[in-house]
Parts: sequence; structure tokens; C-alpha cells
Amino acid sequence: MTMAQAGAAAAAATGLLVFLLYSAIHRVEEGHLAVYYRGGALLTSPSGPGYHIMLPFITTFKSVQTTLQTDEVKNVPCGTSGGVMIYIDRIEVVNKLAPYAVYDIVRNYTADYDKTLIFNKIHHELNQFCSAHTLQEVYIELFDQIDENLKLALQKDLNVMAPGLTIQAVRVTKPKIPEAIRRNFELMEAEKTKLLIAAQRQKVVEKEAETDRKKALIEAEKAAQVARIHYQQKIMEKETEKRISEIEDAAFLAREKARADAEYYTARKLADSNKLKLTPEYLELMKYQAIAANSKLYFGDRIPGVFLDSCAFQQASLRTAQQSSLPAQESPERPGESPLRGEESSG
Repeated sequence: MTMAQAGAAAAAATGLLVFLLYSAIHRVEEGHLAVYYRGGALLTSPSGPGYHIMLPFITTFKSVQTTLQTDEVKNVPCGTSGGVMIYIDRIEVVNKLAPYAVYDIVRNYTADYDKTLIFNKIHHELNQFCSAHTLQEVYIELFDQIDENLKLALQKDLNVMAPGLTIQAVRVTKPKIPEAIRRNFELMEAEKTKLLIAAQRQKVVEKEAETDRKKALIEAEKAAQVARIHYQQKIMEKETEKRISEIEDAAFLAREKARADAEYYTARKLADSNKLKLTPEYLELMKYQAIAANSKLYFGDRIPGVFLDSCAFQQASLRTAQQSSLPAQESPERPGESPLRGEESSG
């Protein structure tokens, strides 16, 4: 064997070894598990993320995702109870496969388990729902419940058929309906919109009327409160005036009473003083003083019978005094006869 042939054989062996190594080494992404088939039989030991080696041309592998994934089911036909065929453009199913259930699910439903467990079940459950409801219910009234109904129906079957596969959410797009029916629905929605607008306008009018009523009520209450305050203020003013008048009357009564008591006390003291002062001797003196103060005196049974002026009366009084000072034998007088009376007789 020549050197050239030996080199070619070595190169071929090296190339074959590299090819075999390339075929044997494979990589598994994070969030996936690799399941292996050897001679068509599923091996029991999946591999996690990273580089792994397998027998080339004898062992094959498939990567199975174990994180959240979204499966899309497109253009799903659905026949309503009224016989109208509608189409749902897209249904999205968010699901997750638990790592511990990978081997059992792949063994029972292959690595493409989602086609059997999700896609086919979506068609079945959606047709079951549509066949039990009218177009009005599917398209408008119960459309918001389709997502939840599909999720519950799928999860109920998966709990039995494929434990470890969980449905997180289902999203359904608006169904496609025939054009004529769609226009009717649009007209109906337009009328409903008008009705809602009218109802809202009525509510607005009612709210405005209620607001005006409450405003008027508040104003009336305010006016009543103001009037009540003015009324109470007037009552307080009148009560104050009444108290002031009562105080003034009491003060006036006290003053008058004090004045009356003082006058009474004065009169009483004066009476007591007069009682002590007005003795017979003092009254006799006062009588003479009163007589002396008069300028004219008239005596007799007719007036004027006797006329005396004050000078003559003073002279007669002087003579009477002189005569009274003389001895009794020179001018004897009768008992009880006054000198004035004697003078009046002589006159």
C-alpha cells in the first residue's frame, strides 16, 4: 500500500469518525426534554437540557417542551342549532406539560400529543357548544363564555386522559358569519345602541331633574334655616327687651318704694316730733303769734263792728302787760277773764 493510499484511508476514517460523532452528539434546549427511540421503541429515560450522546443511526430523539406554550387552532367550523354554519378564525390554547408526565404522554399519544389531546378536542368541544345554542347566543349573548367553557371541558378530559398536561387559558376570536346575517346583526346592534343612548339620555335627564330637585330642596332648607335663625333672633331680642323692661320696672319700683318708705318714715318721725312738740302751752303761744301776725281783727255779731289796726293792738297788748305787772289790789280781775277780752270790752 502506498503512502497516498494510506493517507486517503486515514482521512476517510477520520471523516467517518467525525460524522459519527456529529450524528451521536445532540443538544437539548432549556425548557425541553429529549425522548429517545431505539429501533422504534421509546426509551424510558428522557434527557434534560444540554449536550448528550446517542448511538447514531440507531437511536433518534425528539424534543418535548415542558414550559408554557401556545397552540393555535385555525378556521374551526361550527354549526349552530339553527343550521347556520359559522367559522372561528383562530383559537389559542395556552398549556403546559409537567416534566414527570412526559414519558407517559409521549408513549400514549406520541411526541405530537397536542394534535390528539388539544386540536381534536377543540373541534369536538366547540361543535358540541355550537350545536346546543343559537346563532344569537353563540355570536353575541354567550360568546364571552366560550373561552371558559372550552377550558373547563378540555381540562376535565385531560385530567383523565393525560394527567400532567394543564390548560392555562383559551382565547377564541369572533366567529365569521354569513354577510347577510352580519348586516342584520349590525343593524340590530345599531338599534340597540340607539336604545342605549336614549336610555342613557333619559337617565341624564332624570339625574338633572333629581339634581334640580335636590338643589331646590337645599335652597328651601337653607331659607327655612335662615328664617328660623331670624325668628329665634327676634325672640331673643324680645326676651332681652322684656328682661330689660322687667329690670327697669323692678328698679323703678324699688326707687318708689324706697321714696315712699322715706316719706313714710319722715312723716312718722314728724308726727312723733309734733306729738312731743305740740303741748298746750306751745299751742297757746302759737295762737297768740298767729293773732299777732294778723293786721286786722273783726269782733261782733256783724262785720265790721269793731276795727282795730295793728298799732292799736300792740298798744293794747302793752297796756295789758303793764296792768298785769301791777299789784293785784290796784287792778283786781275776775278769774278766767283775759286782758284782751277786757280791752275788747272797753273798745
